[in-house]
Amino acid sequence: MEQRVNYYETAPEAIDIMLEIEKYTKTTDIDRLLRELIKIRASQINGCAHCLNMHTKDARKMGETEQRIYCVNAWQECTFYSAKEKVALELTEYVTEIATKRVPDELYHRVREHFSEKEYVDLIILINQINSWNRLSVSMGNYVDADE
Repeated sequence: MEQRVNYYETAPEAIDIMLEIEKYTKTTDIDRLLRELIKIRASQINGCAHCLNMHTKDARKMGETEQRIYCVNAWQECTFYSAKEKVALELTEYVTEIATKRVPDELYHRVREHFSEKEYVDLIILINQINSWNRLSVSMGNYVDADE
């Protein structure tokens, strides 16, 4: 696979807007390690190697364990994720697959047990942001080199 379009060069104004949203997500009260787990999980679902490579590296730099990074794909079966993390990862799956899953009221209420209304909005923005990056990266033909 080869990169089809260098979107940073071709549409810098659009990428600048996406980067501004990215900056916003970093100012929220959502825990920074949880933000990375969300990005990893959405990128797994979307099959985005570029983003998986980036966010697993970022998570490691922030101190996330290998065990938690490797097992995020099977978070439901793991006791080392908190209830708060699990509900955020579940929300990530539902929003990422919204065309077929939707976000049921029951899930919304469980999320709200752990996150405020503002944090819920911030979670949705974060999940949408990584989904946007995934779709951009995959459709533009981004790939990962061994030396990345």
